[in-house]
Amino acid sequence: CFSFVGFGNELSDPATFAPTTVLCLQTFTMKIAALLSLVASAAAFAPASQQSRSATELAAWKDETVTGITAPVGFFDPLGLSAGKSDEVMQHYREAELKHGRVAMAACLGWYITASGVHPAFNSQLSSNPLEAARELPFVGWLQFFLGCGAIEWLTESIKKRPGYVAGDVLGAAYWVDNSDEGWVDYQNKEINNGRLAMLAISGMWAQAASTGEYGDLIFRH
Repeated sequence: CFSFVGFGNELSDPATFAPTTVLCLQTFTMKIAALLSLVASAAAFAPASQQSRSATELAAWKDETVTGITAPVGFFDPLGLSAGKSDEVMQHYREAELKHGRVAMAACLGWYITASGVHPAFNSQLSSNPLEAARELPFVGWLQFFLGCGAIEWLTESIKKRPGYVAGDVLGAAYWVDNSDEGWVDYQNKEINNGRLAMLAISGMWAQAASTGEYGDLIFRH
């Protein structure tokens, strides 16, 4: 189902691409619906005291958290994924959000650098289409990629063990400044909001390139 994002040959045959994409989306939607129903069913059988305690912790987390809850949407959780979650789980969610946002911002930058024709690796023989370039990347390139990501993950997990660790703060800024500094809070909110936007943006770029074959800017094209 995921070969349509550039790692297979379906893009070369538009007649087979559309039905395959629709079938994959339908299957994915049914799986998500089933998963959500299972989660809801499990939550319904949780002890009342546990649900009450979790709800209290979530309310306290919302009151004490000054980052990520910004206008105009405030605390944005349309699917209710935070319902009944403890403070530890919410901190894990924030860590995951920051990590995905940072990766997405780097991905957006890398996408347009590649799409502009700037790709000096491997004698500049890779395609300017980022999806095609990913398919053409030799094994040694993927090996470097996974080893590099693994090293960063290992380092991050090691840093998380230190006392006073704050979710997402791998550089230890919390040792020097806290959330009583409005400038620091504003900086964190900007990072979170830009990361959220980047996650949507890179998803759109992948969808555009996979469905149309166009990997550059289409907004201002005449």
